[in-house]
This record gives sequence, structure tokens and C-alpha cells, in this order.
Amino acid sequence: MLPRFRWTTFDVSDMLPPGWQQATRAAGEGADFREFPRTPVISREAAGVRRVSRGRVHASQVADRLPWLVRLYRGTFRELAGQTAGERVAAARDERYGVVLNVQRGTRMRFECHVDSNPVTGLLFCTDQDLGAGGELVFAHRADAVSAAGIERACSVIRPHSGHLIFFDGRWHPHYVRPLTAGTGIRVAAIMNYYTASCPESTRPPELNRHLYGDG
Repeated sequence: MLPRFRWTTFDVSDMLPPGWQQATRAAGEGADFREFPRTPVISREAAGVRRVSRGRVHASQVADRLPWLVRLYRGTFRELAGQTAGERVAAARDERYGVVLNVQRGTRMRFECHVDSNPVTGLLFCTDQDLGAGGELVFAHRADAVSAAGIERACSVIRPHSGHLIFFDGRWHPHYVRPLTAGTGIRVAAIMNYYTASCPESTRPPELNRHLYGDG
């Protein structure tokens, strides 16, 4: 068993611009919805799972539609990340994976079981999910957990609250996002990659960029 999973939460609602919830939801409605192939190196899906249905608003689209979010990612949010990490934190130099939106719509989507390659992940919840609505972020207490069922056996669960920004180190704790329970439901979250001197961006596995962008 790993040490019990820990995360840090900030309520950043007063740092966000007027209409931010509507803007992020509108961006989420225009996400790239499809079955994404499992991610090399970091996937912790069961062996038989080759694809997972979900939505993604890519970093270039975030920069175009939500430029204030990119500014916060590189500025105030980065400073908050540093407070939690205990060392200097850097935003990604490669803008393709700095900040993206993960989106679920209806009951057939979830986020892949995986571990992170970066030492600090920031996640801004852009929608509320009521108790019983699904969409919880679930972290395994065992490093060897595989599949959603394996993660659920012993886990910590975070329910989305709009305007809450959390930071965590997800390198050792496999995690995923539960499906929503209502066909009309939508879940939008901004995902931010940060790096440190002890785990710099150069440690990002090149297989990830080849998988995502066709290069190293």
C-alpha cells in the first residue's frame, strides 16, 4: 500500500473572470468527442480495453477560446502550485500539453485509468457534480491497481465543485474519472501540467508526444 493519497484544494472562484462557467461550458460543448486509444506508458486500463470514449478541448483551442485560463495557468495558478510542491514549479514550455479541457457528456464517457508523468497536476473543476451524479475523480491507494474496478477497491474520491482548483502528484496513484449518471449531464475540467527542478519537463516520456502529436 502507498501512503494515503493527498491533494490540496484552493477555492479560486474570485480569481476567475465574469462568465467563466458559461465560457468553459461552451468550450466543452465544442470538444473533440470520440473514442481515444489508450495512452502508452501511463495507461492503467485493463488489458482488454483499447479505447475510452471522452471529449478533449485541445491546448490550441483553449488558448484561442479561453486565453485568461492560459494566463492563470502560467501565472497565479503556477504560484499556487509552487506553494503545494515545496519547490519552484514551472509551466510546460511545450504549449500543446500545458492546459487542456477534459469533457464528459452523457453516461458512456469517462476518463482513462492512468498515472501522470508530471510531478504536479493542477485541475480546475468547471462544473459541479452533485452527490450521485457521477464524474468523481478516483485515486487508488495501491500503485499496482489496474482498471477502474482495481482502482475502486481502495481509493480516495474527489467530487467536482465548480471553482475549486486542486493540485496533486499522480505519478504513483493510478486514477480515473467515473462516468456521469445522467444522459443530459456534462463535466468539464481544466487539466494543467507542471514541472519541477527535481522532475523537469525533459523527463516527459517521448512516447506520449509520438502518441498524441506524431513526434518526439
